[in-house]
Amino acid sequence: MKKLLSIALLAGVALSVTACSSDYVMSTKTGEMIVTHGKPEVDKDTGLTRYTDQQGIERQINNDQISQMIKKD
Repeated sequence: MKKLLSIALLAGVALSVTACSSDYVMSTKTGEMIVTHGKPEVDKDTGLTRYTDQQGIERQINNDQISQMIKKD
C-alpha cells in the first residue's frame, strides 16, 4: 500500500512540475519552426535567445533570426 501511495505521489509531483512550464514555438526568418521547452530567455546585451529544445538540450539563436515567438497552448 505504501509503495502504491509513493508512486502516486511521485507521479503527481512530476505532472505538477511539467505543467508549470509552457512550451513556445519560435519561427525563424528562414521558415524553420523551433519548439522549446519552457520560455526562451532573450538577452539583449549579447543579442542571443537561449532556449531548451524538446530533447532537453540548451541552445542559442541570434535574436535577429527570430521572426515570431508564440506560447504553445
